[in-house]
Amino acid sequence: QVRVAESGGGLVQVGGSLRLSCVASGSILGFTGMGWYRQPPGKQRELVAISPRGGPTTYADSVKGRFTMSRDLAKNTMYLEMNSLKPEDTAVYYCRINMGLDYWGQGTQVTVSS
Repeated sequence: QVRVAESGGGLVQVGGSLRLSCVASGSILGFTGMGWYRQPPGKQRELVAISPRGGPTTYADSVKGRFTMSRDLAKNTMYLEMNSLKPEDTAVYYCRINMGLDYWGQGTQVTVSS
């Protein structure tokens, strides 16, 4: 059983930056896909970025050019670098790692104030 935990959220002003981390309790070398998702207040969870093994990373149009997803398999960690943050980026952010099964974290709150 792999546990996944996000961190790095917080309160930031418009135009600011944050880097989210997603750490797995075990090796993720066998992953088939990874993704970042978010759930804005009162809305459904939505895709932010998804990265299949061996394939390109795809971003939601709303974050394209501002967010960058990366990973360090040696550290069992994936990242989401978020720049030029907007109030509409306010949400709980979740990471997902697929290794046959989907493993989700508990989420980290990002609040962008104007």
